[in-house]
Amino acid sequence: MSHVADGRREDAREVQGPQQPPGGGGVLSRLRRTVGRVLRGEWQAIVVAPVKELSRRGPRGVSLALFAVLAVIVLHEIHLTVRGAVAVRLLGEVSGDLPLWLALLRTPVSMFVPAVDLPVWGGLPKLFLAFALAELTMGRTRTLLIAYGTTLAGTLSARAMIALGPGGLGLPPEAGQAIDTGPSAAVVGLFTYIAVVRRAPVLFLFTGGAMVLQSLAKFNLAGREHLVAVGVAILLGALHGRLRTRRADPTPLGH
Repeated sequence: MSHVADGRREDAREVQGPQQPPGGGGVLSRLRRTVGRVLRGEWQAIVVAPVKELSRRGPRGVSLALFAVLAVIVLHEIHLTVRGAVAVRLLGEVSGDLPLWLALLRTPVSMFVPAVDLPVWGGLPKLFLAFALAELTMGRTRTLLIAYGTTLAGTLSARAMIALGPGGLGLPPEAGQAIDTGPSAAVVGLFTYIAVVRRAPVLFLFTGGAMVLQSLAKFNLAGREHLVAVGVAILLGALHGRLRTRRADPTPLGH
């Protein structure tokens, strides 16, 4: 009987095939499962959930995104006329040599004034997608706060770099005359914030990460402001996650 049992065990081992060395296939298998879980979670958070919210709320769910696109188009068309260019300059053009109070007053409008060195129509889809995704996933109020906060951070950092002077992280005084307008800082800030809060590495790779590489390659005033916008958005997203964790776990420290 023992010979029969031994023969059965040998047959079973032959059917099962050679065993994987410990830790070999297991690591790859766990890595595949982790990557698959992250990608499925990002697909649900960045695509499925916003689409469901859009189907539930309709166009009202992206009203802020529609307003942002319309504001850029209207300001662009107004800027093409002589009187309109003066009005846009007085209401929304920001530069580093402006008095601080005037720059702060113009910053909300400057978010929607098209940058003079960038194509207007080519940037509208990205602008709409950033505001629409933010609006559908976190509401209008937080979308506006993040967009304005990252834009303002870029504007204030430019003034600080000009104050430092040329060399290192500083900028020469003539950089203060450059027109510092456009929604690009708000767009990259929104994408980065959503990627951090929703734990979406693919979204960050193609938005905030790509902007970081472009800004490092072209380390001018706009590039530095974009780096600041990405950094501020990451900090705000991490702070939001920390506060949410604290609310979810009200256990006092020391217990």
